[in-house]
Amino acid sequence: MSSTMHRGIGMTSQRTRERLIQRLRDEGIGNRAVLDAIRHTPRHIFVDEALASRAYEDTALPIGQGQTISQPFIVARMTELLLEVASMETVLEIGTGSGYQTAILSRLVKRVYSVERIKSLHLQARRRFQELHIRNIRLQHRDGGMGLPEYAPFDGILVTAAPEGIPLALVEQLRVGGCMILPIGNRSEQVLVRVIRTRTGYEKELLEQVVFVPLLGGTL
Repeated sequence: MSSTMHRGIGMTSQRTRERLIQRLRDEGIGNRAVLDAIRHTPRHIFVDEALASRAYEDTALPIGQGQTISQPFIVARMTELLLEVASMETVLEIGTGSGYQTAILSRLVKRVYSVERIKSLHLQARRRFQELHIRNIRLQHRDGGMGLPEYAPFDGILVTAAPEGIPLALVEQLRVGGCMILPIGNRSEQVLVRVIRTRTGYEKELLEQVVFVPLLGGTL
């Protein structure tokens, strides 16, 4: 893939990206490293070509298989919340999806492990990371609800689909002091939660209302 494709033209140009960055600032995103990661990650590569002209709108977009690429504000907000807590070197992402959130994380932490249950999305994300020469991401095709216990403990876990409650199997894969950001709830009402692993269990902080696809089990 050419560098021109990565830079983008027209509605995917750098100028369009800068307008998105300004919107994110206006909406309260203040972490410069997160904003820089979004500025330099070509979101139009992570959506269908027919939707490329909308890639830098602050909106979720369909990516097939009933899944979406999260709106940039949610990506920025969850990433910022994750980085606020402690040093983040190794992060687990549940739900690779398009790979956009994964790519943002890869610019900010040493190593990202990402799990996707839908094989076609997993393979598509792998191709995108190869095209972008991103080498610090480790992808797995499996049921994400169980995490990756063989690579635990993680400094952080970011979940991009909503379970109905906090999955203890994932909490147990955090190091003590580690942080998990996830939406919880049903299809009609969800809230973003920050979970901190403690020596005796975990503490949780309820944040804002959000809308995500549900976290499902099994693989496709």
